[in-house]
Amino acid sequence: MKRSATAVWNGNIKEGKGHLTTQSTTLNKTQYSFSSRFAEGVGTNPEELLAAAHAGCFTMKLTAELSQAGFTAEELTTKSVITLDPQIGKITKSELTLTAKIPGISEEEFQKFAKIAEEGCPVSAAFNFEITLNATLA
Repeated sequence: MKRSATAVWNGNIKEGKGHLTTQSTTLNKTQYSFSSRFAEGVGTNPEELLAAAHAGCFTMKLTAELSQAGFTAEELTTKSVITLDPQIGKITKSELTLTAKIPGISEEEFQKFAKIAEEGCPVSAAFNFEITLNATLA
């Protein structure tokens, strides 16, 4: 399976701007710029997109693990916070925070499946920086 996205940029780094389009067109000429990345400008940025990818992938992997074990989540809510250290120009961390409502599961089983999903989601495997998980069973 292959998926694609295209980035177009015009101008210099500070005043220039660009847009992103994904194969599915969920993002369709979605604006991004220096200010949307390093300040509070309108548009998206690479870190926000990585956070969405990590939260989505982790949640789907956890759902698959739970389903295989016979559990159906009432709700899984995952937030990913990506940290970019501007001093070194490197993404250093993804912090996953999960809140889950899963009928009939024990805390021990829940934590086991959450850890499996954290380590086994393809996006986690692609990242070369620290990943943390704080999983809460509601």
